[in-house]
Amino acid sequence: MALPTLRIIGFILGIFLITLAISMVIPMLTLLLFERTDDLNAFLWSSLATFIGGLALVIPGRPEHIQLRPRDMYMLTTASWLVVCMFAALPMVLIHHISYTDAFFETMSGITTTGSTVLSGLDHASPGLLMWRSMLQWLGGIGFIGMAVAVLPLLRVGGMRLFQTESSDWSEKALPRSHVVAKSILFVYVGLTFLCTVAFWLSGMTPFEAINHAMTTISTGGYSTSDNSMANFSPAAHWVAIVFMLLGGLPFILMVSTLRGNRYALVKDQQVRGFVAMLGLTCLLFATWLWTHSDYVFLDALRIVSLNVISVVTTTGYALGDYTLWGDFAIMAFFYLTFVGGCSGSTSGGLKIFRFQVAYALLRANLQQLVHPRAVIKQQYNGHNLDEEIVRSILTFSFFFTITIGALALALALLGLDMMTALTSAATAVCNVGPGLGPIVGPAGNFSSLPDAAKWLLSAGMLLGRLEIITVLVLMTPAFWRH
Repeated sequence: MALPTLRIIGFILGIFLITLAISMVIPMLTLLLFERTDDLNAFLWSSLATFIGGLALVIPGRPEHIQLRPRDMYMLTTASWLVVCMFAALPMVLIHHISYTDAFFETMSGITTTGSTVLSGLDHASPGLLMWRSMLQWLGGIGFIGMAVAVLPLLRVGGMRLFQTESSDWSEKALPRSHVVAKSILFVYVGLTFLCTVAFWLSGMTPFEAINHAMTTISTGGYSTSDNSMANFSPAAHWVAIVFMLLGGLPFILMVSTLRGNRYALVKDQQVRGFVAMLGLTCLLFATWLWTHSDYVFLDALRIVSLNVISVVTTTGYALGDYTLWGDFAIMAFFYLTFVGGCSGSTSGGLKIFRFQVAYALLRANLQQLVHPRAVIKQQYNGHNLDEEIVRSILTFSFFFTITIGALALALALLGLDMMTALTSAATAVCNVGPGLGPIVGPAGNFSSLPDAAKWLLSAGMLLGRLEIITVLVLMTPAFWRH
């Protein structure tokens, strides 16, 4: 990679770091509001170190007449997640006095909106730290949406080509279309966060709890201000979380299209219809099963199941009780749900529902071809022809997604983790869900007892999953680094 290109990437990373340093002012103000000035120095020093690091990258300046190519965006995307994570971990080290390994794991989990944690005692933790964790997830959520719209289509893995909406409104703007779309998505993201904050507050949360949970719900991140997660709050708060987790799992670009006058953009989208139908059917069947196998009344069973199921499918990571105590059927069901994910162009991780739908469309077409060998069968999804390039990209991504989980689980087992912990930790990291299964990393536990090597491996798994594998793997090919 040429030196001018690296200078541009460094310049942009410097801007990211300066923005990160300025954003640390918010937890500082939170500490002043709660009169917890003992933790103020941690954010002051962290902000200063981050600002100096960013300034050092910005001072050389941006080379003139040099533009980033599409291939350079892969390098920028991966580097930005890593560099921001390195500096964002500093306040956790200084406040909690934990190892940098734990702080990096917590930060990577936050900024990739995974939600796995090594921290405990959250009910009495520093309000500045709690705010910082929530902010990391909120910033990571909007960052991923931007990447899903701007970068992943270049790799043909994000699926956004299948869900692009037509709008003459955007093309007629003075600004480039991508900038208009980005601003519109940010507007929707902030608006939903505000509405979610108000709803949580009306459900009985304190304003501080409401703000924190709104940021981690819309971003489908799952960090909470309590060790008991959503079990610490009222049933009304549970329904609020269910609604806004579902909204966070929908394509934001279609929400923008809806606000711009295309009222049926979400309703007509095949991915959205399949996603909502799958969640509705799963929640009803699972709630009926829990109702018949427990003392819950049906409405309580539906609420508990809906929160846990939607939390896992949208890769949020909230928990309402320990669902691993419901029996082997529940454990297997939640393990399968870990892989599903939300919609393409949402804040959710996982395989994404559209890949399952495309796989079904291909299976149906192949079965029809076997029955009618001479027929010309049209393969379409969401109004788009499923050409060879789309099918190849979906197969490639799905294969390496599975291989990554398998290899990560094998490496964790090599470090001494039991099969349940190794497999579900790998799956929840790459799918960006949060809690795994079992007594150690399940919804009632956390990742603090894992060895440091396992935490670094899981951090890498979170990054790979959030950036949809191929974005990172392309950097490892010799062809990428040839001039």
